[in-house]
Amino acid sequence: MIAVAIDGPAGAGKSTIARLAAQKLGFIYVDTGALYRAVGLCMLRHHVDPADVPGVCGTLNNISLSLAYRHGQQKVILCGEDVTAELRSEEVSKVASRVSAIPGVRKFLFSLQRDIAQSQNVVMDGRDIGTVVLPDAQVKIFLTASAEERARRRYEELRQKGERADYEEVLSDLKQRDDRDIHRSVSPLKQAPDAILADTTGNTLEQSVSQVTAIIEKHLSGQISEQNMVKL
Repeated sequence: MIAVAIDGPAGAGKSTIARLAAQKLGFIYVDTGALYRAVGLCMLRHHVDPADVPGVCGTLNNISLSLAYRHGQQKVILCGEDVTAELRSEEVSKVASRVSAIPGVRKFLFSLQRDIAQSQNVVMDGRDIGTVVLPDAQVKIFLTASAEERARRRYEELRQKGERADYEEVLSDLKQRDDRDIHRSVSPLKQAPDAILADTTGNTLEQSVSQVTAIIEKHLSGQISEQNMVKL
């Protein structure tokens, strides 16, 4: 099986870019951030404070979480319910960022992530895919953009959804999230030594997808059949 690991900070566009790159390659896309968001949603539903580590871990013992693929799209199934549409709110994002620093949460999701990669060709994105989850991935990319660029994208996304948003608040939250991700004790966000840096500051979405797909194609030349490759 072939694995492509894409890591990077919040708001770098990993989910969208990785999903579109996977489509071009004929691979399965695995959005690990959605799994952490599902855990965050679960804590919100059960009124568990993300700072209550024993409470969070105890709640995990009573839930089931899996991924399903329908019409080529990833769906997150929480206790038998498709919760995919509920995972992108700012409230869920904030809780997900906090629970992701809990070792028990990362352990809970680790096996699920690795099992998927062992059964099919994947493009998997997250914060620690190339460093912890899939350290032997054939291609590793560290996808980033300036904090201001990432905040602008997130701000525009929220506005398009009709949600109230303040750019300065979005930027402040994003910087705090970066700090938590970089300095957490377990699986901190960092670029793997063998990962390729892809900075998308100033890019359109199409340019970013082309940039990432070109990197993957170059490093997997000869490993993917022509039938699975869609040339740019």
